[in-house]
Amino acid sequence: MLNFYPGPSKVYTEIRTYLQDAYDEDILSIPHRGEQFVQLSRAVVGSIKRKLNIPQDYTIFFTSSATECWEILIQSLTKHKSYHIYNGSFGEKWCQYAKSLRPKSEGFKFDVNEPMPVDQLDISTDTELICFTQNETSNGTQVTATTILNLHNRYRDTLIAVDATSSMAGLNLKLIKADIWYASVQKCFGLPAGLGIMACSPRAIFRAKQMNERGHYNSLVSMYEKMLNYQTTHTPNVLDIYLLKRMLEDREFIKTIDQQLSDRAEDLYTFFSQFTDFKLLIENEEVRSKTVITIEAPERLVDDIKKRALHHNMRLGNGYGPWARNTFRIANFPAILDEEYEELKRFFLHYYA
Repeated sequence: MLNFYPGPSKVYTEIRTYLQDAYDEDILSIPHRGEQFVQLSRAVVGSIKRKLNIPQDYTIFFTSSATECWEILIQSLTKHKSYHIYNGSFGEKWCQYAKSLRPKSEGFKFDVNEPMPVDQLDISTDTELICFTQNETSNGTQVTATTILNLHNRYRDTLIAVDATSSMAGLNLKLIKADIWYASVQKCFGLPAGLGIMACSPRAIFRAKQMNERGHYNSLVSMYEKMLNYQTTHTPNVLDIYLLKRMLEDREFIKTIDQQLSDRAEDLYTFFSQFTDFKLLIENEEVRSKTVITIEAPERLVDDIKKRALHHNMRLGNGYGPWARNTFRIANFPAILDEEYEELKRFFLHYYA
């Protein structure tokens, strides 16, 4: 089965070998307070910073998922409110969840075919955390590095948190321009679901220490204190952490992966632009995601394409949120091979050209 679903998506083929090695090395039953885990955790932290170009003074945390990071950040970095900028379902859900914990939290929605309007934002000085999704998986849009820089320059005194779930480990993100970045591993990392990665700046850690919120098992200040010794507050997904270690050791540096995905995204957008029965959902090239391509078509045609593709052992992504019925999505993740996309192209040319 060729898997183009945008998460959980295709895992690296080497995972089969890594799993066998994990079993042979007794990784599956090591104590998470023992020296073997500490060495594993230390190695992963070093590799992830080196391979993904993460600043050395940022702290890496292991969570259960990106969704859990919503909770951690709101409860541990805000007392009153956060401000959420979004154009899709996942950014909006983060905002809704924040409001359930901090009712004064605010949201600003912008159009999918427009860049984030930084100059239109009116974020009050009592806002403790600015939140947005860098790559919106639900509709296939992105916030560019230039826009993030503009936001950073305008609100230097406020912490900025970024959901990078479908771009971290695929794109060369400029992490220095925000305080918190997080992702789950079932997308660009090419690993099985069940692990989240969060990177926090020294400013974010300072704020967590100031608040000193300790009412939850995943309170950020408690997580930080444990991570000083490369441990976690909870029993972590040791297997996924081991798989992450092996994957990082075998992968190229993020700058190379970014170029490969960018080139392939340009090729895929050019390819799908030629069809007349369906079109690209995102018309503005500037805000198109490089890792999630979203195609819009009549509902019946969307159903036909997905069913026919499945018959040919190809899994396409369903639409999501407001676009659930009239779109399908195609992941452009590092674990998916160029030849698999060539087979996908042949399928569309044969049936829909």
